Amino acid sequence: MGDLMAGVAGEHTGELDFRVYDGAEVADSMQMYESYTGERHESGLSNLRTVKRLEINGHPWTLVIDPLPSFAERIGGGKPKVIGIAGIGLSLLLTLVTWLLATGRKRALALATEMNCELTERNQQLDFANRQLSRATRLRDEFLANMSHELRTPLNAILGMTEALQEEVIGPIDDHQRQALHTIEVSGTHLLELINDILDLAKIEAGEMVLDCVPVSMQQLCKSSLLFIKQQAQQKSICLEVSIQADLPYFLLDERRIRQVLINLLNNAVKFSPEGGDVTLVVGLDQATNNNGASLKRDVLLIDVIDRGIGIAPEDIGKLFQPFVQIDGALNRQYSGTGLGLAMVKQIVELHGGRVEVCSEVGKGSRFAVSLPCDKLAVSPPELAVKAQLDTLPKMDELPGKPHLLLLVEDNEANMYTFSSYLKAKGYRLLLARDGNEALKLAQANLPSLILMDIQLLGMDGLEATRRIRSDKKLANIPIVALSALAMPEDRERCLAAGADDYLSKPVKLSQLVGKIQKLLLR
Repeated sequence: MGDLMAGVAGEHTGELDFRVYDGAEVADSMQMYESYTGERHESGLSNLRTVKRLEINGHPWTLVIDPLPSFAERIGGGKPKVIGIAGIGLSLLLTLVTWLLATGRKRALALATEMNCELTERNQQLDFANRQLSRATRLRDEFLANMSHELRTPLNAILGMTEALQEEVIGPIDDHQRQALHTIEVSGTHLLELINDILDLAKIEAGEMVLDCVPVSMQQLCKSSLLFIKQQAQQKSICLEVSIQADLPYFLLDERRIRQVLINLLNNAVKFSPEGGDVTLVVGLDQATNNNGASLKRDVLLIDVIDRGIGIAPEDIGKLFQPFVQIDGALNRQYSGTGLGLAMVKQIVELHGGRVEVCSEVGKGSRFAVSLPCDKLAVSPPELAVKAQLDTLPKMDELPGKPHLLLLVEDNEANMYTFSSYLKAKGYRLLLARDGNEALKLAQANLPSLILMDIQLLGMDGLEATRRIRSDKKLANIPIVALSALAMPEDRERCLAAGADDYLSKPVKLSQLVGKIQKLLLR
């Protein structure tokens, strides 16, 4: 910069002090350049100071030219000299501004180019990461769907045949056989619950779970939840104590999910309690508090599960709600489990807008406290009326006329045998098809009363077969129940969108299937 100004001012650089200010004000904070770097002394020539204000491209600039002492000998009072100096100053200012603009433009262009390159690179990296994330999500969804199908398909035959044998539809059984079947049922149901927990946790973490909130009676919900752990408690001689506040209203909750919360908490309490211990369930209303413990002007539903078991060390409490984690390897060997239960509890409660808190002391027991925001209802839920109607459905032998003809479409031999054996024992006539094409031909030739349609079939799948049945005027009004080992929410929607009247995920509870069949046949 100094070399540039020296080239413009020439021989006068040692006699004149050039200062350039950015703006119309002469202030130290606005000074951009000064040619003289030595110690300043009063020259006595302040009357020769020149101040020039210019506007270039709409921006104000100020040039100040002060004579130095050495200038006195050269100027000799000559005005032309001052005019010449002013011209030099103006040239200096224009040169300076031009240089600044040119340099600034180059720097701005270089910076913009550099930033654009970085932005392009970042966008490419982000695009690659998004593609990888989409691929990972797709692979995860495919794995979960395939795992669900591959495990649910054999479970359908195991649990279905167990149910048929327990109901003696295939033949009479003795008490010893009944106990053996009960063991099979409990083990199969436990495996199914593990599959459901894994799928549910994956859906929650992916933000895909939608709560189905309905009016719920906490008395009934607690009663049904306790049935799930009653036998386990009896085996360890554990006393189950229940305290539910009287006259609780109905609450808007996802009944199935809150039942999961209760069962998981109660199951944990029983599991980690000693023989002859006790587990307490307390349910009631309380005033809400914030994180600092201050009361808020609204109620919360409180669910406490208290045990006097082994307790939890303070340093381990943070691990409790992590999926697939048990806090002690020795406990994992002594108390079987996947470590999913409490992770599910936390996720479900938070989906409801609530929270879970833990108080525990090693060797003395634990207290799990669930607080849920209250959406209270003072009226009985309409679902009770629907349930009453379902309870009055006639039994098969009460239906008029000859037995109904059902078309069962199923490509798994074990499931076909299970369904057909049970339904025949209940008095239905059956047609059997193993793929969509065969199902269409049998439906057109026999006009069945109802169709049970498996979805994953070789060749024409169940969805396409359902669409074709609905497009055939002769078959369009035949009720169709979709049966699928794919249990994600979107699977149900796809089946209903294709034209199915109802949907059941495998393994199917056979008594529930018969109830749906009867309901559809009575429409």
